[in-house]
Amino acid sequence: MNLFTNLESLSLYLPELMAVFLILAIFLSESLPNYRHLTFNISIIGLLLIAFTMFVVPSSNKLLFQGMIVNDSFSYYFKYLIILSTFSVILVSKKDNSVINEVKGEYYGMLVIIMLGMFTMVSAKNLLMIYLSIELVSIPSYIIAGISKNDKESNEASLKYVIYGSFASGIMLFGLSFLYGLTGSTDINFIANNLITNDNPLTLYISILFILVGFGYKISMVPFHYWTPDVYQGAPITVTAFLSVAPKIAGFAIMIRFFYTLFAGSSLDVNWPELIAIFSALTMTIGNILALKQVNIKRLLAYSSISHVGYMLLAFSIVGPQSISSIMFYLFFYLFMNLSAFYMAMYMSKAYNANNIDDWNGIASKAPILSFFMVLSLASLAGLPPTSGFVAKVYILRNIFIGEQFMWLAVVAIINTVISLYYYFSIVKAMYFMENPDLEAKKSDKFLFWSIIIFSSQNILFYFYWSQLWDYLDSLVSNMGII
Repeated sequence: MNLFTNLESLSLYLPELMAVFLILAIFLSESLPNYRHLTFNISIIGLLLIAFTMFVVPSSNKLLFQGMIVNDSFSYYFKYLIILSTFSVILVSKKDNSVINEVKGEYYGMLVIIMLGMFTMVSAKNLLMIYLSIELVSIPSYIIAGISKNDKESNEASLKYVIYGSFASGIMLFGLSFLYGLTGSTDINFIANNLITNDNPLTLYISILFILVGFGYKISMVPFHYWTPDVYQGAPITVTAFLSVAPKIAGFAIMIRFFYTLFAGSSLDVNWPELIAIFSALTMTIGNILALKQVNIKRLLAYSSISHVGYMLLAFSIVGPQSISSIMFYLFFYLFMNLSAFYMAMYMSKAYNANNIDDWNGIASKAPILSFFMVLSLASLAGLPPTSGFVAKVYILRNIFIGEQFMWLAVVAIINTVISLYYYFSIVKAMYFMENPDLEAKKSDKFLFWSIIIFSSQNILFYFYWSQLWDYLDSLVSNMGII
């Protein structure tokens, strides 16, 4: 790849520069009492402008800022998913009272800072940028998890998040330092070329394991998932919805770029796919089994998100372009079906103070439209036809049978899919088959109402119209040049 100088790089870095200006504009308007009411409008308009700039500014395989990052079509795909999730969460946060109005401006600003960090994560081509981008995501995440300062659960969630995050970050940095020590460079392309002559596989395995701690913490991979249920339960529900999707998108993007650049195309005798396969089996199994015992909706969806990470890791354990495509394919559908489920939980929490499964009893008779779309989302999360979640899981499992590797992992995935049916449909049972005569029909604000409907609708829509997305991703990955 060709290198751009710092000045030349600016023309291809406009979306990120606009994000910086948006952050400044949000905090400036928040600091001026007469303009504080404009922070929501500034956030929404700014995100739309960033998306438009991404559409206008072409992607490029050339390295920017002396090889630190690359704004290629691979990173652009993940950036669109990240900006969509950020835009959606800010939109439904306007009328949500889980984050008090006094700090809404700071909250919007922190979400955009996290988005900027994730933009850098998916583009990073240097060990320093990998670490700095993860920290740029993590530190504001600690803040927004505890942004409801008068809520003890929110404060506890933030503290746990800081402790786990700092520990994982330190171990990951130690692993990255091993790679620097082995090759004398922080550029991952240079490291990949020089690791071929490495005669110390033990050091390399330790480095991979330590780095996986940091990546695994970001995507909630077992055994680095312990923060997830507590933080998801204690944080404001809008924050929980955001953390359940966006960091996982960025986390898988950086894992794909890192591992495929360093190890996939080399002759190194490093069997990292087997390590990933073990983590995949543990993640989906522990996520699903622990979800069976949950009565709190946010904790149940937290363990559900952990299990879905396990399914995506299944594809990651099979080296090949089809595996990358299937992960990107799965993440697209996961964004919609997971956010729609969290948005329904947001409606129930706001309208009925319903935080446990039993509190959902009989809601189908009072909110029939939203309940129907929630069933669609749950069926898609479970991977049942005719939903897009079914199509996504088929393509994930397809990698196992094509590669003829880790056939036992396919059996584990199928068993876990059956297990997940129980806890997803425990919600359906409460909504449709249990009664609550004291329940009254309550309206939702328009942003939340239409977000639930639009995001849930894709579970049927993309079941019939998924082929064009797959063809696009297949061609995108073929032109990446990673493998």
